[in-house]
Formats: sequence, C-alpha cells, structure tokens
Amino acid sequence: QNILTVCFSVGYSAVALNHVIDFKEKKQEIVKPVSPSELFPSLPIVQGTSKRIKVLTRLTLVVSDPSHCNLLRSTSANIRLYDIIAVFPKTEKLFHIACTTLDVDLVCINVTEKLPFYFRRPPVNMAIDRGIYFELLYTPAIKDSTMRRYTISNAISLMQICKGKVSSQSENKPLELRGPYDVANLGLLFGLSESEAKAAVSTNCRATMLHGETRKSACGVVYTVKKPRKVEEEETAVPACKKAKTQA
Repeated sequence: QNILTVCFSVGYSAVALNHVIDFKEKKQEIVKPVSPSELFPSLPIVQGTSKRIKVLTRLTLVVSDPSHCNLLRSTSANIRLYDIIAVFPKTEKLFHIACTTLDVDLVCINVTEKLPFYFRRPPVNMAIDRGIYFELLYTPAIKDSTMRRYTISNAISLMQICKGKVSSQSENKPLELRGPYDVANLGLLFGLSESEAKAAVSTNCRATMLHGETRKSACGVVYTVKKPRKVEEEETAVPACKKAKTQA
C-alpha cells in the first residue's frame, strides 16, 4: 500500500505487481495471481483525473537453461491470467530464444554487471517486429557508482541496436522510486533522445500492456483514437463558377 501511494504521488497512473520466479534457486510453480482488489480495497485516484490508478499483474521468469523455456511454450492456464509476461535470459542463447520464439511481452536486461555476450541486431530486430520491448532496471544507477557505470554502459550498448524500444522498471522500494519525468531525464544518459526517453515511461509501457492483452485473447486488440477536427475555413458566398475562376 505504501509503494502504491508513492507511485500515485509521483505521477504514475498504472503499476504492475511483479511476481518473480527463478528456477535456478529453487523449484517454483506458477500460481494464480492475486487479484489487486484483494490487496488494495481502495485505490487512490490519479492526480488531475477522476479515474483510479490501474493495478496490473506481471510474471517475470528468470531462465538460465533452455529447458526453462518449455514452460512458457506450454499453454498454462495460470500464465494466461497475468497481464504482462517478462523473461530474464541469463545467456546469449536464451536471449536469442526470448527474442525470436517465446510468447512474452518484455525481455529484461541485466545491467548490474558486465554482460557475458553482445547484443546482436538480428534477434533484437525480430523482437521489435514481434512487438516485444526491452526493459532496463534503473535502480542500480541510483545505488552505487560501480553499478551506475555498468548500467549506463549496457544501456548504451542496447540503445544502439533497439532504436529506443525500451521501458523502465524500479525495484520494490519506495525510496528508490522515481517519477516519470525523472526517469525520462535518466534515459538521456542511456543514449535515448528526448522523445524516446519520454516514450520509455509512457507509450512504450502502454504498448506492452496492449501486447499482453493480445497475447491473452489470442486474437488482437483494437485501440481507437479520436482524430482532431481541423478548423474549417468559412466559405464565402461566391458562386462555384466564379470561385473556380478566382482560384485559377
């Protein structure tokens, strides 16, 4: 509840409750996600609107062996209940598999240490074509100078290939949470342009949510936007024949 209150106060309108499963540490099963309404009986209202903050459910799988990917390929009923599916590959082979074949919404990148492999353009481009985004954890850049150096270095290496198709994530500590504009400014250090940095905390996150809806429905999602009407010029009372001569 405290974390949700902080997210509301710094300007976020939607948050995702992240359930992390690391198969290497211990055997874990994908359980049914807890309904946000059970955890938060009353949600705060987004500043400047009459809508309440949106709470989503997210599943993050830390994979260190190709056999761990079989669970994502299976049609698990509990997996479909999550709004967002993310995968955290530990090797180059698993990163390639996540970008090309796995049905996920996000691919997480480890930025706290030197990566054991280089980002290659073909799998990254294929992930972008499939509507998958890459996620960077910006909290290490706040904690420690060494992790800050690795974070900026790894982020720049990824930005040179993925063309800004990233989103951002924070750990579950209120003091390490930053507002959308602060995260967008931090994106400039990662090699993002101003528009790409703003998209990393706005439109890219919304695109990930819509991609998750498409994955759950197995059909598609239609998002409509009202097209602004142009101000019509006042037509003079000149006859059409004279009007044509005037324009000619």
